[in-house]
Amino acid sequence: MRHSTHKLTIDNLNKLIGVLRDRGYEVIGPLIRDHAIAFGPVSSVDDFPAGWTADTEAGHYRLQPRADGAIFGYWVSPVSLKQYVHPPQQRLVKIEKQNGSLHIVPETPAAVKRAFIGVRSCDLAALHVLDRVLLHDRFVDDTYAANRRDMIVVAVNCTESAPTCFCASLGTGPKAQSGFDIALTERCGDAESEFLAEAGTETGAELLREAGAGAAPQEWLRQAQRACGQAASAQKRRVDAGIARQVADAQFENRRWDETGKRCLACANCTMSCPTCFCVNAEDRSDLSGAGAERWRTWDSCFTQSFSYIHGGSVRLSVKSRYRQWLSHKLARWQDQFETPGCVGCGRCITWCPVGIDLTAEYNALSEGVVAHGK
Repeated sequence: MRHSTHKLTIDNLNKLIGVLRDRGYEVIGPLIRDHAIAFGPVSSVDDFPAGWTADTEAGHYRLQPRADGAIFGYWVSPVSLKQYVHPPQQRLVKIEKQNGSLHIVPETPAAVKRAFIGVRSCDLAALHVLDRVLLHDRFVDDTYAANRRDMIVVAVNCTESAPTCFCASLGTGPKAQSGFDIALTERCGDAESEFLAEAGTETGAELLREAGAGAAPQEWLRQAQRACGQAASAQKRRVDAGIARQVADAQFENRRWDETGKRCLACANCTMSCPTCFCVNAEDRSDLSGAGAERWRTWDSCFTQSFSYIHGGSVRLSVKSRYRQWLSHKLARWQDQFETPGCVGCGRCITWCPVGIDLTAEYNALSEGVVAHGK
């Protein structure tokens, strides 16, 4: 549908949360938790981190107050929507011993109604990537499908970019283009915040009507587009994913991998915080009495040595080889496999790397050689 525009006040936003809760949705939004701004259950606008942002750079994140009272004036945190749609732990099957017989009880994923408020364009793009992998490939992930089925998404356009953002170079932001029910652009001045609200679906338009949203002045949309354009222009980091295949092929033996491998701790922070990394492992757990056992699916990472273990040992023993695998897959091989890069330019892997390894710096250093030789 064509996006319709509306004016939303703080009171309207609060009513929107109430409407969603009345419809049986668990409302998830931004809040301050564990010294970061992260997603969590919210019941009103009062839960939002008004007046807070973060000082962020490679290997650095610290909350700090803003000069204004903006509700959505913050950068992405290590918590993305991935933890809700593709949970870190999921029981797959339960085995019970009853009267000398084993009973296998598969876990049937229950549909969950969640509404997310404050979703950035990069995280919308990440959902699109996960949809391609877990819904639209050869096999459907039942847990992911159940979590995605009844999801409501209220996006927030970025009018400021964090120093670690590079979504503009990948075409995934700062403005949300699709995949949302409602998209908000915050207008924060000396007075209380107001929002340009764009309805992306019929459900979104209906929710805005129930929240009492009014008509938006015509110039608001142009101002929002200009502010998002300025946020894109302000980004200093960028990657050219269009040459990623050539880079991965031509630079497989580049010494840069050795240098980065010496810095990398193989801690997997980058893959855990990444909104698209989806790799998992299966674990069998049994109780001491022998009366039962369970199989669980847990997040895994290509940075763990056991991830590539096959009979006889691990395929990638060195940290260098594991970092090369991750970066090459994220930007190049993902395109071969799923027709899209696996990176959305959110910058989480940069911010939450303990030693400050910068994906954009590593990739651009490798790509310089490819461009120079015309490969």
